[in-house]
Amino acid sequence: MKFGVVIFPGSNCDQDMIYTLRNIMGQQVEELWHKDKDLKGCDFIVLPGGFSYGDYLRSGSIARFSPIMEKVIDYANNGGMLYGVCNGFQVLCEAHLLPGALMHNTSHKFICKNVYIKPEATNTMVTREIPVDKALKIPIAHGEGNYYADAATLKQLNDNDQILFRYCDENGNVTPESNPNGALENIAGVCNKRRNVFGMMPHPERAADNELSNTDGIYIFRSILQMAEVV
Repeated sequence: MKFGVVIFPGSNCDQDMIYTLRNIMGQQVEELWHKDKDLKGCDFIVLPGGFSYGDYLRSGSIARFSPIMEKVIDYANNGGMLYGVCNGFQVLCEAHLLPGALMHNTSHKFICKNVYIKPEATNTMVTREIPVDKALKIPIAHGEGNYYADAATLKQLNDNDQILFRYCDENGNVTPESNPNGALENIAGVCNKRRNVFGMMPHPERAADNELSNTDGIYIFRSILQMAEVV
């Protein structure tokens, strides 16, 4: 499988994502610069974390207009698989490829720590191979991770099983105390109705190497690869 990792000015998790996909998961990876005009035949596009364009205006709001995003949006609208992590999730929401928005954490502080998430939708490319009762320990690193959607959108997300992950405690219990940023209904990630665009705030690429004493993120990457073989 050939992954394309988009790099914006200010991306700082691109190499983490590339290392995980290439060195840990053994996949072919193409680095896509934000000014590129094509996706170079990639099968799966990833928007990594960081601070694209310095997070001026709103996080992801300027990156959404990068030249390569025209191709990324066309790719997704034609059914291509697209995955955004942290800032990448913010870009996908700004581009209206995913519903909702990411607001400032309720603490108004940047939060960098390990949290636990559990899969909600179990029939998506990024969650299908994760045990339903498994609480994944995955780090977050964001100042604007507070997921918000209006009541109608939130109902649609629940009705259509579009919520990928919810923040939980280490035993898988979804509680107010396990919500690190104030996200509505503890939402840590969502997908589109078509199930080809995925976004999440936690960083699975930072939890995929034995050297980090945490490999829970591999569940997500393994799910992507195994589902790709089925498709």
